[in-house]
Amino acid sequence: MDTNSASNFDKLKISGLIITIGIVYGDLGTSPLYTIQAIMTATNKIDEMFVLGALSCVFWTIMLESTLKYVFITLKASNKGERGIFSLFTMVRNKVKWAFLVAIIGACALLADGVITPAITVTSSMEGLQIFDASLPVVGLVIIILTGIFLIQPFGTKKIGSLFGPVMLIWFLMLLILGLIQLIKYPEVLKAVNPYYAIHTIIHNPDILKLLGAVFLCTTGAEALYSDLGHVGIKNIRMTWILVSTSLITNYFGQGAWILSQKETVTAATNPFFSIMPGWFLIFGVIIATLAAIIASQALISGSYTIISEAISLNFFPKLQINYPTNLKRQMYIPKVNWLLYFCALFVVVYFRNSTSMESAYGLSISFAMICTSILLVLYIWDKIPRWASIGYIILYGIIELGFLTANMTKFFTGGWVTILLSVLYISIMYSWANGGKIAQKFILFRDIRRYIPVLKGMQSDETLPIYSSNLVYITDSTEPVKIENTILYSILRKPKKSNIYWFIHTTTANDPHTLTYQIFEIEPGLIYRINMNFGFKEVRKVNLYFNEILMDMIKENKFSNISPHPSLKANKILTDLSFIVIDNIQNKDYSFSMKEQLLMNYYFICKKYLVKEISYLGLDQTITQTEKIPLMSATDISITTENEKNVLATNTNLDINISGTEKIERV
Repeated sequence: MDTNSASNFDKLKISGLIITIGIVYGDLGTSPLYTIQAIMTATNKIDEMFVLGALSCVFWTIMLESTLKYVFITLKASNKGERGIFSLFTMVRNKVKWAFLVAIIGACALLADGVITPAITVTSSMEGLQIFDASLPVVGLVIIILTGIFLIQPFGTKKIGSLFGPVMLIWFLMLLILGLIQLIKYPEVLKAVNPYYAIHTIIHNPDILKLLGAVFLCTTGAEALYSDLGHVGIKNIRMTWILVSTSLITNYFGQGAWILSQKETVTAATNPFFSIMPGWFLIFGVIIATLAAIIASQALISGSYTIISEAISLNFFPKLQINYPTNLKRQMYIPKVNWLLYFCALFVVVYFRNSTSMESAYGLSISFAMICTSILLVLYIWDKIPRWASIGYIILYGIIELGFLTANMTKFFTGGWVTILLSVLYISIMYSWANGGKIAQKFILFRDIRRYIPVLKGMQSDETLPIYSSNLVYITDSTEPVKIENTILYSILRKPKKSNIYWFIHTTTANDPHTLTYQIFEIEPGLIYRINMNFGFKEVRKVNLYFNEILMDMIKENKFSNISPHPSLKANKILTDLSFIVIDNIQNKDYSFSMKEQLLMNYYFICKKYLVKEISYLGLDQTITQTEKIPLMSATDISITTENEKNVLATNTNLDINISGTEKIERV
């Protein structure tokens, strides 16, 4: 049973609320570290009207973007408890063909955000130490902390994960109390709740794009909030959002109140977040901020793993090795992704060196992610709510999000190119993998295995052929039970592999995130079996383990014997042998493509060569699995079609296929 499923959080409990606070709000919750400081750089004159206008923009951004769009509207777009841009895509992919492109752009933009978030949050928290000593090597300290964060990923965070909730609860209470102290001293700042100040500032501020780019930092974590819903459940998010949003807004307004009370001495270099802390509390504030930054970084790293694993399941990304360091399914670890994020985060820290410079780059990629989510959401709700409501959503969030995108585009040359470059890298991989794979599939011909039954039976009686394995298992992409790839036939017949039983396993991805079922097709009793394993897109593919469980079920039904068929071994009840073969289709240089197709194919095979670890991805036992390279080919590369073969096919087309039924596989 999956103890981490959202269903476990259907009922509101204190423990569930604390867990939610610990794993959902990392990015959103740490934004007060740098948002107001970034806003102060958008003006040459800090006066009451500017501060009230900026705070009003922050308030209404949190209300309209974080609260209304994500907490109340988008969270309803659920695929059986799972949320996130890929979950949303699976519910609309049959409506329009281009939905997949929107989904991969949004997902890749969110992945790019996972690089800069750890860098800016940890840097912002450590800069609080410079109040004690301006000469402290902040960059070095940040590198040490980030290195520690990424080094622990292979071991999981189960043991320390229980501390995330309490630490983040302390963090939000600290934000609330510090903000309240300043509001009591300068309550006039509450006038910023009036949208007049936001509208006035947007109209009259000469540097409005820079201001909006800074304001946007207060909501960058909302997209991650939507992705995390499957971990904790909608009730917990909505209930905890009351405390979180109140703490955030109170702290923002408290920083604004402090600025207005100290505006004669405040400069663009001043960090209001640490300045509002009493001197005796400052060291504790820095420690708590650093812990919150580490938790926020962990949340973004884990989120990146989740996005990649979902992309793999949807065949948008090469099949990378996914490890599970603990018995908690959601605590996955993808080595290649981990170290890519690590080195990119180090580059961000070394290149920008301080949080102020990072702020000038942050937010651009996430703007694209939010727009992509809105597009998919409109496709989802279009036929579910009144048309006027859908059009109203398009107009409102079209204005808001295109406005923020325009503002963030000004960050491109000041560092935004870093996340855009990384987004483009991810997009190129996903696009070429999805489309290059389709081109390659044109060369994969599917043949009816029944026409080769006489050949396989003849091989069994051919004493000149050695037995390759008593049970030979192939992984097939064929969706039809009686058909397999010509490349598999090439492997069996052109490189003869004699076996007592041939097994063909096909894995599919269901829209349901946690489906785990199978079907057995008895194509030729005692000779050829086909097994369909149906995995939810969140499920781990443990093909070897589940295949053994299926064999145990067949043994109980007297449909399979796990004792070796060789007489000398059978007499001593030695278990039968088993071999897996994974076909690696390689590029065939004999075929010509258009320039676009050739580029896609080249990139596809480069990604496949350096990224794909199909044996690990499928959970196969490497000691009994062989990868066999076979070039893409035509049907004539296997055999010469004769009238006799056509007659065999005609004779066999009416054979009944015994479907043993759909069985639930118990989760381990």
